[in-house]
Amino acid sequence: MLRVRCLRGGSRGAEAAHLIGAMVGRAATGWVQRAFHSTSSAAAAQTQPTVEDDHVTEPAQQECPVSSYNEWDPLEEVIVGRAENARVPPFTVEVKANTYEKYWSFYQKYGGQPFPADHLKKAVSEIEEMCNILHHEGVNVRRPERIDWSMEYKTPDFQSSGMYAAMPRDILMVVGNEIIEAPMAWRARFFEYRAYRPLIKEYFRRGAKWTTAPKPTMADELYDQDYPIRTVEDRHKLAAQGKFVTTEHEPCFDAADFIRAGKDLFVQRSQVTNYMGIEWMRRHLAPDYNIHIISFKDPNPMHIDATFNIIGPGLVLSNPDRPCRQIDMFKKAGWTVVKPPTPLIPDDHPLWMSSKWLSMNVLMLDEKRVMVDANESTIQKMFENLGIKTIKVNIRHANSLGGGFHCWTTDVRRRGTLQSYFH
Repeated sequence: MLRVRCLRGGSRGAEAAHLIGAMVGRAATGWVQRAFHSTSSAAAAQTQPTVEDDHVTEPAQQECPVSSYNEWDPLEEVIVGRAENARVPPFTVEVKANTYEKYWSFYQKYGGQPFPADHLKKAVSEIEEMCNILHHEGVNVRRPERIDWSMEYKTPDFQSSGMYAAMPRDILMVVGNEIIEAPMAWRARFFEYRAYRPLIKEYFRRGAKWTTAPKPTMADELYDQDYPIRTVEDRHKLAAQGKFVTTEHEPCFDAADFIRAGKDLFVQRSQVTNYMGIEWMRRHLAPDYNIHIISFKDPNPMHIDATFNIIGPGLVLSNPDRPCRQIDMFKKAGWTVVKPPTPLIPDDHPLWMSSKWLSMNVLMLDEKRVMVDANESTIQKMFENLGIKTIKVNIRHANSLGGGFHCWTTDVRRRGTLQSYFH
């Protein structure tokens, strides 16, 4: 394992990062040791010139490019996803379990094909404008690579085509100065990390930690092949019984099922995040961070940030349609729990992978600025009543691909320090 420490920020012990299969010892005083350092004689060294671009060298003494401990410190750099080349995932059992019956015919018709071209073109345009507004607000914006997701791939356990790199929040989580790549749970997203690797390698070379969680095989045993879905009532019963389409065959999780508040991270067991995945994260982040499992009255749990979105120190948006079963522990800790208003998005607007509650899936630029849907006037008023300035942006067509502002982004750097907000 390769252990890396930035000049600022702490260390937790044996954090793992993959570097061309190399195995090196513990790092000294927080700097990365040169990869494959030669112990041969000076004469031998002279005959084997090195190519500095291919090696990880000691970074200059500068701030780590990656540093974020919560969801609200002043945002300095962010990754924004891409809608280009996005494709509808094949209609497999794990996709069916995470989508609503009204859209099943859409998946059966378009699974493995591009999303409707006109809709996708509008989504791309909306996200470009979102990036422009972030720039205007003083945030540095980074983007993943454009990938051809139509390519079919086959592993020893399954065959699929790809999906997109639209939602970096699903696959990347920043905890302090470490980037954690989530293993994911949909077969169509198995190789999604490839779109982000150039960025992650750049951050790594500049001093960030980089960990890739254990990649699941996504064999048939990871999924309940007979998961009984017919109605919303079925989903409610199954969720209440703690039954999900993913089994405990091997660890899996999406990063978007976690939400950060300094030393405390909150996570839900969902259709894409199992207890083995949560336990892996708990052990990995211990002892510096605490992992708390919370649950909701939600028939289709997948990603926490349109159900429970922490927007400030001791301030959380809690979806009134999906009440948190452990809400009293937040109230006892002195937190303010805000119930956002009912979304205004029309019933006829397609939401192939999400619910209307993307209205609360907001991105905090700092404690007093929030990026919010330009069409959602009622939640804008709610924020204004809280003393928070609203930065209004329209991404209505981009919403159809499965996310709001929080989903479409991963904050790389926020100006702040590690603190405890939950007692």
